[in-house]
Amino acid sequence: MMVARTQRERVVRMSVEQPLWHALTAYRVLTMLYAVLLFVFTRQKFERPWVAVAFLVVMSVWTLVTLPKVANAASCTKRFLVADLTIALTGIMLTPLADFQAQQIDGPTLPSIWTAGSVLAFAIKGGWRWAAFASSFVAAANIVERGHPSRDTVHNILLVWVASIAIGYVVEVARASERTLARALEIEAATRERERLARDIHDSVLQVLAMVQRRGTSLGGEAAELGRMAGEQEVALRTLVSSGLVPATRASEDAAQGAVVRTVEADDDEYDGAYGARPCDLRSLLAPHAGSKVSFAEPGAPVLLEPAAAMELAAAVSAALDNVRRHAGEDAQAWILVEDWPEEVIVTVRDDGPGIPEGRLAQAEGEGRLGVALSIRGRLRHIGGTAELISVPGQGTEVELKVPRGKAGQAR
Repeated sequence: MMVARTQRERVVRMSVEQPLWHALTAYRVLTMLYAVLLFVFTRQKFERPWVAVAFLVVMSVWTLVTLPKVANAASCTKRFLVADLTIALTGIMLTPLADFQAQQIDGPTLPSIWTAGSVLAFAIKGGWRWAAFASSFVAAANIVERGHPSRDTVHNILLVWVASIAIGYVVEVARASERTLARALEIEAATRERERLARDIHDSVLQVLAMVQRRGTSLGGEAAELGRMAGEQEVALRTLVSSGLVPATRASEDAAQGAVVRTVEADDDEYDGAYGARPCDLRSLLAPHAGSKVSFAEPGAPVLLEPAAAMELAAAVSAALDNVRRHAGEDAQAWILVEDWPEEVIVTVRDDGPGIPEGRLAQAEGEGRLGVALSIRGRLRHIGGTAELISVPGQGTEVELKVPRGKAGQAR
């Protein structure tokens, strides 16, 4: 049973550095308040307090007005970084003009630790090289302002220099990891979508081509030629489907620019239109398979699952029964057993055919015949379940499909 599904693309933007911008915003505001309070409590020692007041007013207004500039990497432009660093350096150089004794007592500068915010902005925006550039200017300004720098001054300069470079390096590593992860998730989502398409093709087009080939060969004449062409197209399509499945593990080898993950997901409107938004009874989807060759055993109460999970599980059962007809013969008997447990739903499909020879599944997958790999195991994996196949030559085949209830609702 097939249900057409339209696709939509959902773009999820990831950013491991965004919390750093939020922290920098808070740091700039807090250190601005600290610099102002430091002046208020020590204003009596300033020979020219008006110089300090003028600078602190400019610094405070600049900090509050430019808060949106440090909200994210896009808004933090190079021009802003240069202007911000210039204000910090100006405050350092104005310190001796406001306080004549600043060079002798080795006191704090007018911007105090607010200066480190400018350096950190360089580090988050451009990495460790930009951090080294900005911290070097701050170090030179402090040395010039002190004239004869003390041990504490050198210690503070080295602390800002090393810390900013370390933060810049961590940001670069985080960005590289983010790009790799984004690319891996993007290819993984695309791979899952290709697997879904391959399952749908296997359940429809490939089966029709195989049937045309068999019927054409048995009828002979012009029908035989038509069957031969259908067989060639089946082989070509199987090769295309199997070669299009790229393992998601290769994604880490190719990091794309930017931290954007594009995930392709099914549109739930088709499911809701056909079966409603409420959970549907799995029994109603499996009951049509019952017949003279297929026995169906079900619980007395409804087996409720989310529509998407129920549809995938029913499609997997259809694929298993199709394998019974194709490989066990038209006279083979099959049994479907549905078990409804509190933690999971189990559907077992068993037949009395000749069984599957050892190694046949791997060989079929290599030949592009992905009925078990995609139509059964792939569908169950898609909804968080598992599919176990047990076959003994001469004793039939049993396929056990399990869907945990906690994961069945996530199939959407």
